[in-house]
This record gives sequence, C-alpha cells and structure tokens, in this order.
Amino acid sequence: MDNQELFRRFMAFIVAVHETTYDLTKDLTPDHLTPLQYKMLEYIAVSQPVTLSEIGDCLHISPPNTSRELKKLTEKGLCAKKTDPADRRRQDIVLSAEGQRLMDEVFASGAIRFHERIGAVSTEEAAEIVRALELLQRKVFH
Repeated sequence: MDNQELFRRFMAFIVAVHETTYDLTKDLTPDHLTPLQYKMLEYIAVSQPVTLSEIGDCLHISPPNTSRELKKLTEKGLCAKKTDPADRRRQDIVLSAEGQRLMDEVFASGAIRFHERIGAVSTEEAAEIVRALELLQRKVFH
C-alpha cells in the first residue's frame, strides 16, 4: 500500500471515529452543562492533571474562552485548580470529587453503549483491539 492510500484510509478512519464518538456520547451530556463544558470535563477526566493551555489546545478554544468556561465548571463544583509543588507557577486542573462522580456515571453509560455496539468479543479479539489501539496511540496520536 502506498502512502497516499494509507493516508486516505486514515482520513476515512478519523471520520468514522467522529461519527462513532457522536453515537456513543449523544444524550450523555448532563442537562446543566453545555456541550463545550462537557467536552472539557471529558478531557480533564481522561488526562488529569492538565493545564488551562492543554485544555484549550486540545479542544481548539481560545485562552479567554477556556478560562471563562473553566471558571463556570469550578463554580459548579466540578473541577479544581491545584498548584504544582514542583513549579508553583503551574496550575493543574483536576476533577473535584463531584466532577469525578459525574464523569464516572457518564462513562459508565458510555461503556454500556460501547459494549452494545461491539457485541460479543472473544478474549483474542479484545487483545487484538487493544494492540491496534496501542499501535495507533504510538504511531499517530502521540
């Protein structure tokens, strides 16, 4: 397979990832959160601790908008800022206990949808999926 075909297949895969992500997460956003606030919590949940700039970079949000939305999430008691002891200038952002509880509930519902979507998977198939995900993480999504 040449590089052009590999890239074409990769782009088709990315589109499928976006479609599947939408299917797995639609209607999971709690009513008291905007879609952007949910995406921020989702990112924090899987990557914490994170910085304000890491959130903005990942979600393509300007620094002022990231800061404003983070303030709203903090006021709702869903996340907190912690000073990094190794670098007191750095503010790490983490989920609060309430934010963690909320995201655990959301992820549990998402896991049910995921398992319904993939159906019965043998131990060998599960291991193959994990290897494929690890390869993509190493080669593409690092």
